[in-house]
Amino acid sequence: MSSSNMTPIEIERTHAEIAKLMAETVKLNTEAAKMARERAWYPVVLMTGALAAGAAIAKLLT
Repeated sequence: MSSSNMTPIEIERTHAEIAKLMAETVKLNTEAAKMARERAWYPVVLMTGALAAGAAIAKLLT
C-alpha cells in the first residue's frame, strides 16, 4: 500500500500506530534496563547476606 493511495485519515492512523509502537518499545527497553540493574546487584546482596550469616555464626561459636 503506497502512501499515494492512502487517505489522510489512513496516514494519520498509521502515524498514530507507529507512535504507539515506539512508546511501547521505550517502555520495554526501560523495563529491561531495570531488570539488568537489579540482576547486577543480586550477587552483592547474596554475598552481604552470607557474610552477615557467617558473622552471626562466628559470634555464636565464640
